[in-house]
Amino acid sequence: MPTSPIRGREYGVEVVNAIYDKLRKNLQIRGLVACGTGVGVSIFANKFPSVYSSTCISPDDAKNSRSINNSNVLAVSGTATDKETGIKILETWLNTPFKSPCPASDNVPWPTEIDNFLERSIEEMSKIGVTVIEDHLKKEESESCAICNLAKNREFEPVDIMPGACMKIVRESPTSAIVRFEAGSVEPAHHHTFEHDVVVMKGSKKVWNLSKKESYDLGVGDFLFTPAGDVHRVKYFEDTEFFIRWDGHWDIFLDEDLNAIAKE
Repeated sequence: MPTSPIRGREYGVEVVNAIYDKLRKNLQIRGLVACGTGVGVSIFANKFPSVYSSTCISPDDAKNSRSINNSNVLAVSGTATDKETGIKILETWLNTPFKSPCPASDNVPWPTEIDNFLERSIEEMSKIGVTVIEDHLKKEESESCAICNLAKNREFEPVDIMPGACMKIVRESPTSAIVRFEAGSVEPAHHHTFEHDVVVMKGSKKVWNLSKKESYDLGVGDFLFTPAGDVHRVKYFEDTEFFIRWDGHWDIFLDEDLNAIAKE
C-alpha cells in the first residue's frame, strides 16, 4: 500500500476519476484507495458527487460502512493495517450488502423503522449541499455580468512546480485560467488527468507531445488541444501568456526531473 501522501493522492485521483465517470453513466462500481492513514484519500474521494468513501481499519468497520452507509469506495491505511488484515477488510467490504446485519446492529437484521431510514438515506445523501449550491448560483447569476461564474479579485500566483510560471484561475466549473511564463522557461515533461484546450494570447512557445511523438510551434492566436494523460514538454521563447480550459480538478504530474531539464 502506498504510504506517501503525494503518491496516495495520485492513486486516489486515478481511482476516483474512474469511479466518478462510471457513476455519471449510472453504472454500479466500487473502488479501493489507500494512503498512510487512509484518511486523506477518503476526504479527497468524498469531494466527488455520488462517491461515498469510508476509512476502515478493521473488518467490523468495513461491514458497518457497507451496511449503514452503502459506501462505494473503501479507504485503507498503509501504516496501521498489515497485509492479512487488509485482505480481510477488503473481502468483508466486498461481501457485505447494504442494510445487512452488522456489528452496529448486534449482527441481527435491522428493525423496520431503521431499515426504512437507511433506504431513504441514499437518495437524501445525494441531495446534501444541492440546495445550498443552487441558492449560491442563483445569487451569483443575479449579481454577475454576462460572463458568469468569474472568480473575481484573484491575483496571479506562482506555480511552485514550474519555475518562471504564474497562474490565475478566472472561471470554475468548467475551470479556466490565464497562465504566464517568462522567456526561456521550460515545462519539464508532465501530464494531467484531464484533457485541456490552450489558446496563446501573447508570445510564442513550442510544445512536444511525447506520447504522440509530435511537436507544435505556437504563436499569438494559435490553439492546441491535449488529450488527458498525454505527456508533453514546453519551451517558451519569449514572455508568453495563454488561456487554458479544462474539466475537473487541477493536477499535474512530472515525468521528467526539474533539475535535469534546468541543466540543458
